[in-house]
Amino acid sequence: MAKIKKQPRPKAQTPKGFQDYFGADVTARNEMLATIAGVYHRYGFDALETSAVETVEALGKFLPDVDRPNEGVFAWEEDNDWLALRYDLTAPLARVAAQYRNDLPSPYRRYAMGPVWRNEKPGPGRFRQFYQCDADTVGAGSVAADAEICAMLADTLEAVGIERGDYIIRVNNRKVLNGVMEVAGLSGDDKEAERGIVLRAIDKLDRLGADGVRALLGEGRKDASGDFTKGAGLADAQAEVVMGFMEAKRDTGAATVARLNELVGGSAIGLEGVQELETIAALLEAQGYTAERIEIDPSVVRGLGYYTGPVYEAELTFEVTDEKGRPRNFGSVAGGGRYDDLVKRFTGQEVPATGVSIGVDRLLAALRAKGRMDQTAMGPVVVTVMDRDRMADYQTMVAELRNPNDGGEPIRAEVYLGNPKNFGNQLKYADKRASPVAIIAGSDEFDKGIVQIKDLILGAEIAKNATLEEWKDRPSQYEVPRDQMLAKVREILAEHS
Repeated sequence: MAKIKKQPRPKAQTPKGFQDYFGADVTARNEMLATIAGVYHRYGFDALETSAVETVEALGKFLPDVDRPNEGVFAWEEDNDWLALRYDLTAPLARVAAQYRNDLPSPYRRYAMGPVWRNEKPGPGRFRQFYQCDADTVGAGSVAADAEICAMLADTLEAVGIERGDYIIRVNNRKVLNGVMEVAGLSGDDKEAERGIVLRAIDKLDRLGADGVRALLGEGRKDASGDFTKGAGLADAQAEVVMGFMEAKRDTGAATVARLNELVGGSAIGLEGVQELETIAALLEAQGYTAERIEIDPSVVRGLGYYTGPVYEAELTFEVTDEKGRPRNFGSVAGGGRYDDLVKRFTGQEVPATGVSIGVDRLLAALRAKGRMDQTAMGPVVVTVMDRDRMADYQTMVAELRNPNDGGEPIRAEVYLGNPKNFGNQLKYADKRASPVAIIAGSDEFDKGIVQIKDLILGAEIAKNATLEEWKDRPSQYEVPRDQMLAKVREILAEHS
């Protein structure tokens, strides 16, 4: 009889490109998203939650290098149709705006928060699943909608803890760039490949500098490792037009706009874009959003192909240290722009739209880097178990903490539900849970009508730093009457808040 082959045990590991989030991280993210939602709600935006799965046809081919239905997205075929996990929150919005156009108000202002998925090669800090937080206005053709999104983004960054001076929102217009391309002789379908290389080169200005970008506009560039990147092959005169656009930023928005007017020359689309930037700057200034918070910057291009007008990007300007110990600016945490053609795919009619997307994980990392987020969230109060026959009494204690009948704030608390035989293990459990307080009561305490309340935070501080004399003078465990348990726990928590 053949021997039955034993099935190997599955590996307990996270799939490549994905990550698990635990208590403190999830709590921090939820709190930040709640703060952001509060700002969006204040601006009149409504929440929307769409399906995580869309048809590939509805998602469209807006990811780079998409040649097959399932490249760039996680997709599968079902009933002769391709379905995919959403790769952003904007494409699903376009589908919703078209599907429910007779029911939704116009303009429709919505915000959405949730995970998105990219079937791309993972790397350091680059995951296949990550959170986005979007706000969009669909049905408003006026650039006042773009100015409002930029103002709301500034308010959002400050609401979550990014101070003025630590961020800048940079605004440009793809119409201006199209005008520059026209002046440089790069308009028309036959120049699409060259335009793509130029756009990617401009987007690398911060990383490569002016000389590196100029090389990519010409024959190409060899990096430090010897790898060669083919350039756009522009003539010197063409490259000078593009470089002039990138270097058009001046000390004031008005001066920048004036320089852009010169660069776009007689290009109608370019002049239209410059006028839109001028209007946006004026609308923002009227609301008190000066160039210290939001500025006109021609170097912003944004990568996705569906942008048709104003584009904007929020950059955090404070310095951090990279993995090699080198100082650098933190960089971009949000971006967006106008995409008037996206809904048109469904309706056949142009529907103006503009919006922004915040990289949630990036913004959380920024707040941690600035020390504006508690790295170790306080855990629950732990009611220890000294006598397993008194479990009902312990549950009464924890219920009193969770649901106080005096109208006070509820306290996060739990009863230890492991094996109570070793009391030391219960305190180790409380330590692993980052618990601030442990409540201790055995038969003697119940008979006397008292409880022992141990301040675990103070106890850890004393054990770490205090001398024997100080340890004796600063007790971290208190004996209180049973009816004063709630008040004493509140007192300790207040001292550590």
